[in-house]
Amino acid sequence: MVRGDDAPGRVRQRRAAPAGADATSVRVRSGETLVSDGPFAETKDLVGGFVLVECRHLDEAIEVAARHPVARHGIVEVRPVWE
Repeated sequence: MVRGDDAPGRVRQRRAAPAGADATSVRVRSGETLVSDGPFAETKDLVGGFVLVECRHLDEAIEVAARHPVARHGIVEVRPVWE
């Protein structure tokens, strides 16, 4: 680990990744929000990126995920962050 506040590669925050079983999959089709428990893919996962948002509860996180552009054509997985 690199030391120093301005050094490249400095770890600013870390958290344990939750298990895929804790995921909620969100997608929007024809204007309807579709929610399912658990991860969508039953094969190897591919993470195309992530967005970290703070929400008060799962329902609020689902609302945020449904507004993400990817939800209209793909799937957004909502996962809790362990503190």
